Amino acid sequence: MSKQFTIQQISQITGLTAHTLRYYEKIGLLDGVARNESGYRKYGESDLLWIDFLIRLRETRMPISEMKQFSDLRSQGKATIKERRTLLERHQNKVTKQITDLKENLLKIEHKIAHYKALEEEDI
Repeated sequence: MSKQFTIQQISQITGLTAHTLRYYEKIGLLDGVARNESGYRKYGESDLLWIDFLIRLRETRMPISEMKQFSDLRSQGKATIKERRTLLERHQNKVTKQITDLKENLLKIEHKIAHYKALEEEDI
């Protein structure tokens, strides 16, 4: 039998609040979370892997609406593989652009730091 987790355990493992986990379930990002006989959520290892992927999408600035679109496609099974790949490729392009922009900004910051260091050296 696979390991089962409570919402508190998932929250500790993922860093997401219990409120966020409930919200994700409410809007359909987390579908089919099992419940025990008392009605408490019981997350499985596959739920944990899916949550980890959702976190990665969110951390790379994928809008919730696109995450929901991906989740809906995922729940439809193999017939949507091409659409899911296309959606992820579009997101990958956006992430690549973000990385390029960050690198350019970092370079400008490094140049400014070097400029100030040179100014400090002149005063010595």
